Amino acid sequence: YNRIKVSDEEIDRQLEQQRAAAMADAETNLAQILVTVPDGADAATTAARRAVAELALARVKKGESFEAVARQVSEDANREKGGVIGMRPASRLPDVFVEATRSLKAGEVAGTLLQTGAGFHILKVVERKEPSIGRVTQTHVRHVLLRTSPQLTHEVAARRLNEYKAQIEGGRATFEDIARRYSEDGSAQAGGDLGWAPPGMMVAEFEQAMNELAINGLSGPVQSRFDMHLIQVLERREVNVEPKQLREQARNVLREQRFEQAYSDWTKELRSKAYVEYREPPQ
Repeated sequence: YNRIKVSDEEIDRQLEQQRAAAMADAETNLAQILVTVPDGADAATTAARRAVAELALARVKKGESFEAVARQVSEDANREKGGVIGMRPASRLPDVFVEATRSLKAGEVAGTLLQTGAGFHILKVVERKEPSIGRVTQTHVRHVLLRTSPQLTHEVAARRLNEYKAQIEGGRATFEDIARRYSEDGSAQAGGDLGWAPPGMMVAEFEQAMNELAINGLSGPVQSRFDMHLIQVLERREVNVEPKQLREQARNVLREQRFEQAYSDWTKELRSKAYVEYREPPQ
């Protein structure tokens, strides 16, 4: 792992990509006034529906409450809430909504109608939540580790971990007891407790399984380069991270991404240096 070198320029690019991703998926609370257009509507019907939407937009521009106009005019499911859709990340909003409101500040209304297959929309940005670039989610996690070998195959290890999981879920044993008795890791005496893990600290397979678990959830057997795990998430928290720590986390993420290739290169290097010496048998 220490053979994998990451430059400062690569860390800068990784941090910039993380910032861009956070900005692109920033949470926004939108409100809309929707004037629907029936499927297959002719030009006259479409023009009439546009006129209704234009009149509603003109009322808002003249100072009427957006919420009041929405309750009177809008034809969507949120009309009784003044058209408010609710706080959502950009990835959970229609792309056309995100694009139409990208330049708007909180409290501003789009100056033109947005037309979609549903009809005509008037959009307002109720609130924007700035992404927390300097904050990360830490996970308090514990595990039971079984190291595989010719005697303990992955299949057998997986069966044992499933048995341990059933004992824990059935109340016949605690996670701590199972970890102390069976885990082959330095955390065994602490009941498998690995403490608080920031992003990038765990190997990819472990981290993916950990991130998918709910609080107090138990994983199934998870295979990683360190063999087989049973994982439980105890807590999660948001913490501020110093710039130095952010850079170190970015370094760890890049190293993890390159591990497989580095390992492959290392084994090829070992093979290239290996040789077999043939000697004549003594006469």
